[in-house]
Amino acid sequence: MTAAKAPSASDSSHPEIVVSGARPTGKLHLGHLNGALKNWLQLQQEYKCFFFVADWHALTTEYADPAGLRGNAESMVLDWLAVGVDPDRAILFSQSDIPAHAELFVMFSMIVPVPWLERVPTYKEQQEQLEGRDLSTYGFLGYPLLQAADILVYKATRVPVGEDQLPHVELTREVARRFNRMYGEVFPEPKGLVMAAARVPGTDGRKMSKSYGNAVDLTDDPRTVYDKLSKMVTDVRRQRRTDPGDPKDCPAFRLHEIYCTAEERAELEVGCKTAAIGCLDCKKVMIRRVVEELEPIRLRRLQLDERPGLAAEVLNEGGRRARKHADRTLVEAKRAMGL
Repeated sequence: MTAAKAPSASDSSHPEIVVSGARPTGKLHLGHLNGALKNWLQLQQEYKCFFFVADWHALTTEYADPAGLRGNAESMVLDWLAVGVDPDRAILFSQSDIPAHAELFVMFSMIVPVPWLERVPTYKEQQEQLEGRDLSTYGFLGYPLLQAADILVYKATRVPVGEDQLPHVELTREVARRFNRMYGEVFPEPKGLVMAAARVPGTDGRKMSKSYGNAVDLTDDPRTVYDKLSKMVTDVRRQRRTDPGDPKDCPAFRLHEIYCTAEERAELEVGCKTAAIGCLDCKKVMIRRVVEELEPIRLRRLQLDERPGLAAEVLNEGGRRARKHADRTLVEAKRAMGL
């Protein structure tokens, strides 16, 4: 039976609006797929969605070396399409193509107290984590306010986030309340839409990240996937094949929890604890499942690569549609503010 086609992003019958973005910082990997993109596939079926390339946000930390931004943006969009993000169901665009984001950001910056920005948890966390970069810029301090503008310029009602990102949504709600209180009701107060998002470990056990060099990319072929995951760190107690281990202390088993069936996990857990199987044999089950998911994505990506200009075309059309929504809100906000 053929599934019924969901309403397009231009369908006014959508009851709520969702806005989400991603920085174009390089190749997408399993962390992006399981942390955000699978949720986007669900959201585009249920809401009116605006998914954007957050290139201005990328400049908050990458301003010293912006050369790859455009290429990374177009590559990321092709990855989105290969995964199944549909420009007929969601509006895909680049943040920097919509001037209303920046204008609303400036307007908000006139009314939001600096301590509101300084108390955002990720402000100090990223300064500590991103070593070797000068992050003492206004752009870095103000990026949560730009994020608020990204959301409110489309009058979003829902923002998909993980638990750790809820403070950003709360700041957006505070900005909307302050503006509405001072100038009249313009913006809805969006709610955080906490999504199931698996925390994917990299091959070294840390969070999967391009900057750590521990990622399995969406475009990796089966041999590359095998080579990377077969060397993934495991329970440190299993120094020899005959040493028993415990899956709860094994970074590789976190991927088993994402990709393997309950029956497979139960069997492998017994094998690990009794040393009946070795770590590589255990990982082979998970690797097979990862390849089964990634290979169709990789092949679709290769097909998309044969269509030069596709990403730019998608972003241009999405930008045209997004601009109509954003400009309408900006005019309303300017009038309320007396501009």
